[in-house]
Amino acid sequence: MPSFDVVSEVDLHQLTNAVDQAGRIIANRFDFKGVDASFERDERLVLMTAEAEFQVAQMEDMLRSALIKCDIDPGAMDCGEPITTGKQVKQSVQLRHGLDSDQCRSVIKKIKEAKLKVQAQVQGEQVRVTGKKRDDLQQVMAILREGDLGSPLQFNNFRD
Repeated sequence: MPSFDVVSEVDLHQLTNAVDQAGRIIANRFDFKGVDASFERDERLVLMTAEAEFQVAQMEDMLRSALIKCDIDPGAMDCGEPITTGKQVKQSVQLRHGLDSDQCRSVIKKIKEAKLKVQAQVQGEQVRVTGKKRDDLQQVMAILREGDLGSPLQFNNFRD
């Protein structure tokens, strides 16, 4: 029976590439010459450090554009508040991974509202959708792409 998984994942390798790319942009920008600004990544947390709050805001935009170039949806970003510590301003950006229980319920609700002949069940941080026809599964994918569920969705493990 055909099935697929609905997940929300961030590829760590692509995240590393995006952070490195944003760091190179800072090194080359004229308005950041002589400024102590940097990006640091630890798993799914990116720490931005600069000398002023407006520079951190610019760095957030740079990171967002670098994520887009590396095929990571910037909707997965949870930006914290800028924190001033002495001469530096720091801001953390957490990238969401996995679907929480409320998001899983809303995915299942959207699928049931479509009234297609498919079944959806929660499996940890993902939702498995199964059906008899491949076309029904593709309709479910289209419906979920259109709906805004607050987190970027990917469709993995499609089996016929």
